[in-house]
Amino acid sequence: MTASKNHYTAEFKEEAVRLVISSQKSCAEIARNLGVPPYLVVRWKQHHEQQGAVGRPNSPDASPLSEQEARFKKLERELEITRQERDILKKALAFFAKDH
Repeated sequence: MTASKNHYTAEFKEEAVRLVISSQKSCAEIARNLGVPPYLVVRWKQHHEQQGAVGRPNSPDASPLSEQEARFKKLERELEITRQERDILKKALAFFAKDH
């Protein structure tokens, strides 16, 4: 028996990492929801964090966010989580609708 190796797109990996960061859920929980091994999500998140350390706006030179900007970012994260949950539910509905 040979194990087939799944290849995930860069977009899928980015979305998984974004979901981990924005939802405050564990990598294992996100992995379980997406149907991928947890170690992959951990690896993708670590890679993302390494990329962030290279030159993203997390540097001390960056100006702090105003209260409105922080609230806006929080609402954007919540909206993204809601959209992802909606998409998962749509896929589940389509999957279960095929059975009938």
